[in-house]
Amino acid sequence: MPNERPMDAVDAIVAQWRRERPELDVAPMATIGRLKRCAALLQRRLDATFAEFGMGAWEFDVLATLRRSGTPYCLAPTALFSAMMITSGTMTHRLQRLEASALVERVPNPTDARSLLVRLTPAGLELIDRAVAAHVDNEHKILSPLSPAELALLDTGLIKLLAVLEPAE
Repeated sequence: MPNERPMDAVDAIVAQWRRERPELDVAPMATIGRLKRCAALLQRRLDATFAEFGMGAWEFDVLATLRRSGTPYCLAPTALFSAMMITSGTMTHRLQRLEASALVERVPNPTDARSLLVRLTPAGLELIDRAVAAHVDNEHKILSPLSPAELALLDTGLIKLLAVLEPAE
């Protein structure tokens, strides 16, 4: 048949559930299972690129958030942890580690003398600029087997799914 494809790991799991619980419509399990499996496999590939620069995903995320904020690559810690959807305690720990590596520094907030801002150091800026270029190249390689039409269709579906999931947050 022209539409046949090789079985994947999710097919096997769904087949087991269909056998064990035939009264359940487990079709959503296939879609969500593939999304979760893709996310895990994608993260491995992304992590491999981050490791080339001596960082993990969380370090990349903090540095990239500061970098994409634009000159002077500086944000309040609350803006950082809100953008990254982590707790303030987690952010404090991460910033301490990045400060120890001289990738970020805390500087006085010119609009509020009681607070500090987090800013990329020149070394942090240089590192994230190299890492983000490699990251984007890696993403292109990962997605290269898909045609432009397939990518557009995938993106459209994911946009719709995010619209359903994000309001629940």
